[in-house]
Amino acid sequence: MWSASGDGEALSRRRASVLAELERSSTFERSVDEVETLAEWIREGEDVAEDFREHLDRLERQLDEFELGRLFAGEHDAEDAIVTINPGAGGTDAQDWAEMLLEMYIRWARGRGFEIELLDRQPAEEAGIKGATFEVKGDHAYGRLRVESGVHRLVRMSPFDTQHRRHTSFASVAAFPDLDDRIEIEVEEGDLRIDTFRASGKGGQHVNVTDSAVRITHLPTGIVVSCQNERSQHRNRESAMKVLRARLYDRAVRERKAREEAEKESLGDNTWGNQIRSYVFQPYRMVKDHRTNHQVGDVDRVMNGDLDGFIKAGLTMAASSTSSGSGAGARDGPGSRRPGS
Repeated sequence: MWSASGDGEALSRRRASVLAELERSSTFERSVDEVETLAEWIREGEDVAEDFREHLDRLERQLDEFELGRLFAGEHDAEDAIVTINPGAGGTDAQDWAEMLLEMYIRWARGRGFEIELLDRQPAEEAGIKGATFEVKGDHAYGRLRVESGVHRLVRMSPFDTQHRRHTSFASVAAFPDLDDRIEIEVEEGDLRIDTFRASGKGGQHVNVTDSAVRITHLPTGIVVSCQNERSQHRNRESAMKVLRARLYDRAVRERKAREEAEKESLGDNTWGNQIRSYVFQPYRMVKDHRTNHQVGDVDRVMNGDLDGFIKAGLTMAASSTSSGSGAGARDGPGSRRPGS
């Protein structure tokens, strides 16, 4: 179904990765030298305590990144990421929750200086979204986001319930490596149904008056992708095909891993109902990852994009599972609890 491209390109990417790692190591060593120098000046009575704290904070952040880098063991962790978000059970609350997650990941990406491009966003009738797809470009974007794949659960007093009762709603997140120009996916034209429609807009001058949005259905698998970010139908089709190829590749990888895992254990836990993380706004406030038990009491901080603790905990767990031989799928897959395509 798919095949890798030439070795020259792979070697070039490997070379760039090694050079980047060497640069990070050199930067870390310089930071250690600066902190040691400032500490010596403090012992000699120099008034550099503020500079020392700033350099120490920077060194701690670099150390966190250095440790995180050692956890990127997946085959495609260095790649950019394509992420889809879809509401699950919960009606309007779930659609609103899906939009809240979209905004959370946008804040996270921008906070890291990553480039983010919204490929598709389908607004719901009352509130929230019916679905969204976006691309994240940055250092090991897929390696970080692959542990976010799964079902995310929200518990809160519903703003859409006139009696203000507590509601539980769900949304799924799925991350795929962006391998568009590095693998070849054989997609037969006859296997595709391509529909065009008018892109959703904000009204006024932003209304798209042409049927430029594109929806592609891959008939053999039932995978549906759409893109309406560009004004050009041709560009939207190109973007939609890139997402489709990424999802077909991911499907092939998951099917291969499922066959391998079936020989060792049951795959019955890989279901929609197994949420990976809960975000509780009432009756208490906490975000807890059910795979790693990592939790944060400040819900607002998490919703504002502070996800690095959860990501590091997820990668640590995946690396530990891989080294023990019980999680081989963590090397090149998006996570063991991904919802179905």
